[in-house]
Amino acid sequence: MNLAEQLARWGPTSSHARPSLAEAEAYCRGLATSHYENFSVVSWLFPRHLHQHLCNVYAYCRWADDLADEAANPAQASELLSWWEAQLDLGSESRHPVFVALAQTIGQKQIPQQPFRDLLCAFRQEQVQTRYEAWADLARYCEHSANPVGRLVLHLGQSASPANIALSDSICTGLQHINFCQDVARDYAKGRIYLPRDQRETFGWTDERFAAQAASQIVPDDSFRHMLREQVERAEQLLRAGEPLVKQAGADLRLPIRLFIDGGLAIAQAIRDQRFDVWTRRPVVSKWTKLKLLVRGYFS
Repeated sequence: MNLAEQLARWGPTSSHARPSLAEAEAYCRGLATSHYENFSVVSWLFPRHLHQHLCNVYAYCRWADDLADEAANPAQASELLSWWEAQLDLGSESRHPVFVALAQTIGQKQIPQQPFRDLLCAFRQEQVQTRYEAWADLARYCEHSANPVGRLVLHLGQSASPANIALSDSICTGLQHINFCQDVARDYAKGRIYLPRDQRETFGWTDERFAAQAASQIVPDDSFRHMLREQVERAEQLLRAGEPLVKQAGADLRLPIRLFIDGGLAIAQAIRDQRFDVWTRRPVVSKWTKLKLLVRGYFS
């Protein structure tokens, strides 16, 4: 999404007319399908009657993410995120197409505003924090950055019981953590280290060691492999702890939940297959493996 162009048209200083519901929904569909290459595949996992709602939720997240990542500086990002949250407060009175469409989703599915606000908390946190001292600190970040997405999906599938939310939180935190393990090199290039400091320093992996490893572009030594193995195993435990949700959630959500868990476990296996070297080559799940997961999930 070209943020500057979108802000010029729909931002806080624009004077556009309020779009119709049909126009707003078309805007969200266009944003979802053109800015997330896998959206059409992911949406296929859900029944058709949820597709527009998924587009509306995705559009909200996409805008918030870009406001945080593409702003000129943290101060501007904070200002724009506050404007975005004000649009959430306006709800159906907002003139922004995302909120015109999202108001229908929130109303029809009785979604509380808190998951949407929690996501903004995570985006604000990213403006000021690039390191996490302990697992508890990282888990709190995941509570705002990952878990709200699962909660929103549960609400869309009318499955947001307290027990299901707890299982979903475990899955979402596990998914985010396995992505942190997968993207150690990418995140470091952006100035971020998500692996908890106390746990990595047990193996000698200080910030300075990360800097040296990034500069060397060589295969990491055994101390890094041992350190990352612990983090991968933690992610796997969280993913497996959430598996009862596959049977407890409504029928509309069972296939996507199964595949989200299996996809996270497949990333863990891809990391393991590379002997935990995430520096010289990013571990990925092959298309063949994805197809096998899809077939297995569908027939299970």
